Amino acid sequence: MNDTFKLISLDRQNQYQTFLDHCPQPTSDYSFINLWGWQEEYGLTWAFMPDCVCILQTVPEPVLWAPMGDWETIDWDRFFSTCSEYKRINRVPEQLKDIWLKTKPELHIEEARGQWDYLYSIPELVELSGRKFHKKKNLLNQFLKNYAYAYVSLNTEEIEMALTLQTEWFLWKNAESDSTLGKENRAIVKVLRDWEKLDHVMGAGLIADGKMIAYTIAECVTRDQMIIHFEKGCPNYKGVYQAMNQLFLKQSCCGKQVVNREQDLDDQGLRKAKESYNPIGYMKKYLVTVTD
Repeated sequence: MNDTFKLISLDRQNQYQTFLDHCPQPTSDYSFINLWGWQEEYGLTWAFMPDCVCILQTVPEPVLWAPMGDWETIDWDRFFSTCSEYKRINRVPEQLKDIWLKTKPELHIEEARGQWDYLYSIPELVELSGRKFHKKKNLLNQFLKNYAYAYVSLNTEEIEMALTLQTEWFLWKNAESDSTLGKENRAIVKVLRDWEKLDHVMGAGLIADGKMIAYTIAECVTRDQMIIHFEKGCPNYKGVYQAMNQLFLKQSCCGKQVVNREQDLDDQGLRKAKESYNPIGYMKKYLVTVTD
């Protein structure tokens, strides 16, 4: 099976998107932008089968991800037979886990809490009404009051400004010597450098004092969701994250009702930050082990 997996390529993103569009519950992991940005960090490869696309992570060790396609019509016996050398399947969305348990109850299922996607109401994050959003609204108002800014969509010129901000942000944070930040930095730079070649990527930035002080990289996906993949801001501007988030959703949400802000990776600080925005739900994911 190993020789059927190939490097993820730009020339097949439309073909992959067709499979993704037929998937009942595509979590943020499986967007092409996510695969493209992180492919080198996780050693991601894919294999196109008649009824699905299989994704294999090879770094730090081989592990399958959930196949993308119409889960109700995939030949699961063939899938498990074809991929029999891989005993672990990571990032399995809840609906697929439930489908598998109906036909293969011998599978071992573990909850992968750190992989759950956080879902938020876009109208709530735009309005920031009520006590539960009081702190966020206060920080937003401080930013709007204290800084002269311009809201811009990301295009060729603004991409270079976003890259400059990302370099500066990484240098600010790199004092923590966190290898995860290095991986994320490379993924962000990859997406920004290939911006014009990515079909569904979108984003915006805030400019003040002649430079970009925040940016968002996002994607409008099918159904009622949009995904925010990356969001960075200059720490010298109080309330910049609240402003970037609120202004982007207000002006560029594509009519969607729900925003997916991805996982917390079991980072307790990140979990606290994501919970502070009052999620309305989660896209739960699981680690599945095939037992002999």
